[in-house]
Amino acid sequence: MIPFNKPYLTGKETQYIEDAVKSGKISGNGMFTQKCQQFFEQKYGFKKCLLTTSCTDALEMCAILADIQPDDEVIVPSYTFVSSALAFVRQGAKIVFADSYENNPNIDADKIEALITPKTKAIVVVHYAGMACDMEKIMALAAKYNLLVIEDAAQAIESYYQSPLTPPKGEKNFSPSGRSGGALGGIGHLAAFSFHETKNIISGEGGMLAINDDRFIHRAEIIWEKGTNRAEFFRGEVNKYGWVDTGSSFLPSEIIAAFLWAQIEHLDDIQNKRKQTWNTYYEGLKPLADQGFFRLPEIPDYATNNAHMFYLVCNSLEDRTKLIEHLKQKEINAVFHYLSLHSSEFYKNRHDGRILKNCDKFADCLVRLPMFYELSLNDAKYIINSIKEFYQ
Repeated sequence: MIPFNKPYLTGKETQYIEDAVKSGKISGNGMFTQKCQQFFEQKYGFKKCLLTTSCTDALEMCAILADIQPDDEVIVPSYTFVSSALAFVRQGAKIVFADSYENNPNIDADKIEALITPKTKAIVVVHYAGMACDMEKIMALAAKYNLLVIEDAAQAIESYYQSPLTPPKGEKNFSPSGRSGGALGGIGHLAAFSFHETKNIISGEGGMLAINDDRFIHRAEIIWEKGTNRAEFFRGEVNKYGWVDTGSSFLPSEIIAAFLWAQIEHLDDIQNKRKQTWNTYYEGLKPLADQGFFRLPEIPDYATNNAHMFYLVCNSLEDRTKLIEHLKQKEINAVFHYLSLHSSEFYKNRHDGRILKNCDKFADCLVRLPMFYELSLNDAKYIINSIKEFYQ
């Protein structure tokens, strides 16, 4: 069976884990944590990075930093993983779900303004498959209505937004980081990344909070350290530390960070291989897509492709079900993805009743093909030929 995903090990993970153990500090915020955080800050221009135990934890930190209160409204795409909404539900927020584009699973930026009310506090954007949302429009809306933008960049490492506009001389860029484009996760006020084993670079479980607005940097570190100013103490900035705010144990152990550092060192190699596989899929399946059997991913002109995922959008739920079963018989594990959150068992009775047809279309028709570093080109071609066999 060709699996949907297989975690890739660079060969240095156990060595660095051993180094972390021998250092005598494995509880977190040690040498490897700081190396990882500095890498992301320097490479992508994020103002401050804090590793977390998961992307969910990073989103929960975003919700606390945004000061989400009961009855605040947060706009969230419906076609996403539960964590994108759950982090704000835990703070008591009302979730206002937004639809996707017709040809793209990302949040439809043209439909957001109609959802904004005096109670709206934040807009959550999810860069599905690592492809950018229309951040120019979304950040303009946020500025107009004084809202925060939180990027769920779980799938978006090493992916970029390319702004089609250059701000006139003397005018501010639309991003709090001072840029009109750049790495995803560096455009909104706050962002969350995932290093789950299904992502491009991994640590088993793990995540990261990226902070691009100076207002949140100091408090984020306190929330990260269980509501204490412990990090300041260890830097010698205060002579004692104590409980000064809310928070939780969001930081991961050094063992997680050591594993991640081994992955970071091979980021370019990992990305090159994934892009090769992605392009093989696209070129091999385009003739069938041109015949109308399914749709391929569409990359907006403002987005880059980090090859996180390769998916097809079938013409119907029945078609997708039969395709997945056919591939299973060919020893290929292809899978569908999210169910729309607005129709979930947990939230459907709290949804306002709007029909989000595009989200539902992707929930019924999108299928993901195997994508991982060690997938050979021969395996990719076998998958392509198996799909051709099904349709022809």
